[in-house]
Amino acid sequence: MTTDTATDVFEEHRPVLLGVAYRMLGRLADAEDVVQDAWLRWSGSDRDDVREPRAYLVRVTTRLAIDRLRQVRARGETYVGPWLPEPYITDLAATEPDAAEHAVLADSVSLAVLVVLESLSPLERAVFVLREAFGYPYAEIASMLERTEAAVRQLAGRARRHVDERRPRYDVDPEQRRDLTERFLAAAGGGDLAGLMALLAPDARLVGDGGGKRRAPVRVLESADKVGRFLIGVAGRGTWDTIRHLEINGGPAVLVLAGGRPDSVVQLDVAGGRVQAVYIIRNPDKLRFLPVG
Repeated sequence: MTTDTATDVFEEHRPVLLGVAYRMLGRLADAEDVVQDAWLRWSGSDRDDVREPRAYLVRVTTRLAIDRLRQVRARGETYVGPWLPEPYITDLAATEPDAAEHAVLADSVSLAVLVVLESLSPLERAVFVLREAFGYPYAEIASMLERTEAAVRQLAGRARRHVDERRPRYDVDPEQRRDLTERFLAAAGGGDLAGLMALLAPDARLVGDGGGKRRAPVRVLESADKVGRFLIGVAGRGTWDTIRHLEINGGPAVLVLAGGRPDSVVQLDVAGGRVQAVYIIRNPDKLRFLPVG
């Protein structure tokens, strides 16, 4: 395999590798680093012995991501306030027109699921991502991770139970979410507390991630009243000048710009026609990859 051919093969599989790494780490910068390390391994390997480049590259990427995740956890870094994943721009409808498959991929990369995945062990997370998001057979995952198939099945079952117990159930209809998002922003921006409360479920939650670098609640807000009053107060103090609609983590969201720079990403989770959860990401380190043009 020539160098040019090796580059073409790697670039063909780069989106899948980035998808695996991001789901493993929840941090785009770390995922990009892992994919770059995978490229170095690939470019320096004896590729003539590689019969299935995609499987080889996914295996390398997964192992590198496991190592990176272990390093992050070993450092024991403390995070100020609630943690949310770095927003990841997706366009799943364009890349995966099948509605059922689209729903699976959207769920596997959603903010709610990635938050739950943070509580899994690195191996459990790897098995869950490879099995649930990418559909790899247990035997192939076992080969990638150098574990027995029985051990992989046990890891998968434990991870699935953990995620099912902790993951909220939300509607995934993008049109409904987009419509509610527009009405929600109009009510908040217009200071319409009554209108906002009509959109919020009674037990609505707000998770704000400022990372100690931007103002955000230092704990999760729970109840429609607390969430509504907080949002009205924030909108009243805001200096937002532009709102852009985009798809992040498999669902509609808005990017708020202030002074031409990313200020916040806002995404809603919806069930039964009401807003169940509000996610606000303000940590500037997590917004730097988002397009402003």
